[in-house]
Amino acid sequence: MPSNDAAAAPAKAGARQWAGLAVLALPTLLISLDQSVLFLALPHLAESLRPTGTQTLWIMDIYGFLIAGFLITMGTLGDRIGRRKLLMIGATAVGVTSVAASYATSAEALIVTRALLGVAAATLMPSTLALISNMFPDPYQRGRAIAVWASCFMGGTALGPVVGGLFLEFFWWGSVFLLGVPVMALLLIVAPLVLPEYRDPNAGRIDLFSVLLSLTSILSLIYGLKELARNGFETAPVVAVVVGIAVGAVFVNRQGKLEHPLLDLKLFRVGAFTAALLILTVSMLGTGGGYLFITGFLQMVEGFSPMEAGLWMVPSALASILAAQAAPILAKRFQLGTVIGVSLLIGTTGYAMLVFVDPIGGLPLLLAGFVIIFVGVGTFGALGTNMVVGSVPPERGGSAAALSSISGDLGNALGVATLGSLGAAVYRDTLTPPAGTPAGAAEAAGTSMENAVTATRRLPAEAGDALLTAAKAAYTNGLNAIGIACAVITAVSAAISLTMLRDRRGATPSGRARSHQEDKQEGGTEGAAHSLPVRG
Repeated sequence: MPSNDAAAAPAKAGARQWAGLAVLALPTLLISLDQSVLFLALPHLAESLRPTGTQTLWIMDIYGFLIAGFLITMGTLGDRIGRRKLLMIGATAVGVTSVAASYATSAEALIVTRALLGVAAATLMPSTLALISNMFPDPYQRGRAIAVWASCFMGGTALGPVVGGLFLEFFWWGSVFLLGVPVMALLLIVAPLVLPEYRDPNAGRIDLFSVLLSLTSILSLIYGLKELARNGFETAPVVAVVVGIAVGAVFVNRQGKLEHPLLDLKLFRVGAFTAALLILTVSMLGTGGGYLFITGFLQMVEGFSPMEAGLWMVPSALASILAAQAAPILAKRFQLGTVIGVSLLIGTTGYAMLVFVDPIGGLPLLLAGFVIIFVGVGTFGALGTNMVVGSVPPERGGSAAALSSISGDLGNALGVATLGSLGAAVYRDTLTPPAGTPAGAAEAAGTSMENAVTATRRLPAEAGDALLTAAKAAYTNGLNAIGIACAVITAVSAAISLTMLRDRRGATPSGRARSHQEDKQEGGTEGAAHSLPVRG
């Protein structure tokens, strides 16, 4: 007779599940590619479509805004209608809107199609992550699968400028949007063969007013934080942040009163779930701000093109991928809090190295620090995400996956806003234009490094070189200051991990949120309710 422990052991994933993981990696890679590839195409589409400055900003931002805004809704919708079904609907919509964006004939048309593409893409992230949680019930295998998922996301971010640069060498600007069409077509063909269907039979109807509140809160917060980073403290973005917080409070209050909430607040009663979200948010705050200035250093101080800068970022992406793959193995042997905490301390060391980067000859130290930073990013990204989805019952996997993604988006936006503002302030305060610099050029250079580069091109060679040298030194001062701030933030994240997660092992979660049936039945056994597999 097998023991009770053996009988209760989660089923191991087989060849079909691992093949399904390969399919789920495709949309994950695509989303991260789409978020970075447009930076390269911007000068080309600007020449063709002639957008205004405001239209250019919306072309860049609307995609990410709407992904963030619809994540909670799409995660919950997948729990209700079926995660594979939502994934395939989203894949179809992504393919159609990608073609529409690539052939847009005006700036207005491109903004609309980018907005629709963002809504469609918001279906992909929570669907893929929630399906992984269903396909891999064994905690260790799930950790490995999520490590692969996280690696695709990290790799796509680094490959975006490289792939985009290659396409723009031979094709028109719209070709960068067509990257997603064959990927989505392949997913639609293969997904029904290797992906199971899961949905929550007890989910109830979606509360549309909660959808509106969620969308308003998240969009207001993300918009306000990005505008604060871009333009400093102005009335409109401050009001947007306040509105986002206020509407968010109304949203939370409403969820506590609904029988079938859009976001189940009971999830936050699980310490591991809440701690993982907190660590992901705080850590991404440092990563977002640091990434902004590091990529700026590569392009404006070192003078690399976006494609060249992307190539220099490949080693850090590889480091994060290797770290993500090693993370589940380490978490199986050591306490989870220790593994995450040590990885964050490694990242702290990388940020500390940025403090000593100089404008001349600083590239090797910058790249070494960047690689070390992403060793930490890869480790806590994989383990933190696994903690989030592994701490909830399967039928709530979509909501948990959405919260994991949103915590990263909010942390990144907060980092860009706060640390970007810090770096910009240090730049402005330490820039000393050389004597004899024309007043207009000095004033332009004092606003930002980007404007300094533009201003130097209008000056005689000697005067332009002198002003550019001063601007590079000031920008590097901003990078050094961000290095200090990011090191402190990451060290705080490490402290949270080492204290809040000190008694947890990575392979077998010790606690999770209650399932719907457990909420209704006193004394229900853990794991009594699962999302029902639906034969497709």
